[in-house]
Amino acid sequence: MAENQENQGQTGDQPPQQIFQVQKLYLKDVSFESPNAPEVFREDWKPETNVQISTEAVQLAEGVHEVVLGVTVTTKSGDATAYLVEVKQAGVFTLQGFEPQQLGHMLGSYCPNFLYPFVREAVADLIVKGGFPGFLLAPVNFDALYAQHLQEQASQSGEPQTEH
Repeated sequence: MAENQENQGQTGDQPPQQIFQVQKLYLKDVSFESPNAPEVFREDWKPETNVQISTEAVQLAEGVHEVVLGVTVTTKSGDATAYLVEVKQAGVFTLQGFEPQQLGHMLGSYCPNFLYPFVREAVADLIVKGGFPGFLLAPVNFDALYAQHLQEQASQSGEPQTEH
């Protein structure tokens, strides 16, 4: 048993233990606007919807990060804006033992993917409470968005993208 305890502190060929924990989930910001109500309810409903997604991550302490997933949904009917919904869903995550590339993936893809169902629910609730037909955000491939982000960064810096 003493030998086992001695080996626990040594890294050897084994990578450090990876820890992922959700410390807190919360709405950081939420907004609903229906600038043309009630007139928009009297017109034929021909919605055109635009969805924008953003993510940001901030290190709060060693191994502790805040990730914010922002979603903006703008729907127009004809020339008039029917509604504008903005939701920023945030989480505080403990991420320890990850290599830099793995940490980037966790913050840029895994954590936003974890937050997405909460954003989806908040957006859907706000739209229905605003008096509009139900709207459900489509699934998002955060891995693909993160890969696209890495490619854009590489092309802006002029360096080829490499996998580590």
